[in-house]
Amino acid sequence: MKLTVLGPGCWGLTLAKLLTPNFDEVFVWGRTQNLSDELINEKKTTKPVTVELDKKTVITDNLKDAVSDADFILMVISTSGIREVSKQLAEIGLRDDQILVNTSKGLELPSLMRMSEVIKQELPKVKPVILSGPTLANEVLKGLPTAASVACENEQKAIYAQQHLTVAGKFRLYTNSDVIGVELGGSLKNVIAIASGFADSMGLGDNCRGALLTRGMAEIVRVSVALGANPATLYGLSGMGDLIATCSSPLSRNYTVGSMLGKGKKIDDILRELGSVAEGVKTSKAVCELSKKLGIETPVSNAIYEAVYTDITPHEVLEKLMMRKLKKEEER
Repeated sequence: MKLTVLGPGCWGLTLAKLLTPNFDEVFVWGRTQNLSDELINEKKTTKPVTVELDKKTVITDNLKDAVSDADFILMVISTSGIREVSKQLAEIGLRDDQILVNTSKGLELPSLMRMSEVIKQELPKVKPVILSGPTLANEVLKGLPTAASVACENEQKAIYAQQHLTVAGKFRLYTNSDVIGVELGGSLKNVIAIASGFADSMGLGDNCRGALLTRGMAEIVRVSVALGANPATLYGLSGMGDLIATCSSPLSRNYTVGSMLGKGKKIDDILRELGSVAEGVKTSKAVCELSKKLGIETPVSNAIYEAVYTDITPHEVLEKLMMRKLKKEEER
């Protein structure tokens, strides 16, 4: 069997290494400018993550060669690149039996579409599998155990992905039929992770983090259910599980962005220093637009949007959240 990973970023390289034992052939595709000579020739790199791939791994910038005869195609690219790559795949043409798995967590701007919606718009015959959960790449690279969800409109495809992408003792997958919930849980929690890092860097304490996670989870559920998600999904691996992991770990890029914002740094400087994508930055804007469209209050997400896109100070952000009108906990 052949596995193709689209995207030589942190999570893409991690998945390529993790899943190699399950496949006879492993290809990693990336744009020419994103492929170092060391990665191509020696199958190892220190950027964006330190990883040494199996010698049988093929690194290529030729998308057609990469996806040709692949049984599984994993899209592990930034959300802003999903549509472009989907268009390229449409031109190449995919077979009905090829399984396309998306791992990117976020919403497209300005359309506010989930990634599966973007993929299906460009590849109408494809029913993508969504892989999402608490999957911090550095821990997975160390062989530490984790679990995640695979969701698809076609249950058999989800089961097939579960069987072939599970790695015994390291990577346990659960199937889920709620594509909307699995996607939105993984996407919207990134904004709350920024909020958590923000609060921690300001020294606001564990009580504050507990309140942020709880109220942030309430926002995730409200928005997701309004868009058709099953609320139970949001308390599973791709929702609560991912939220807990990313809101408490400096290994999370979104948490790191929040931590730097809380210290008064500007977003352009932060992203330049980070050197990689933090999807929660753009998702904060998408959540604000969605909440207005749906008539739903999302004060934590709105506060993070302001912290990212305006000149508001960290203390002003905190004051706005703490001085809001008092209300019932269950009130929307």
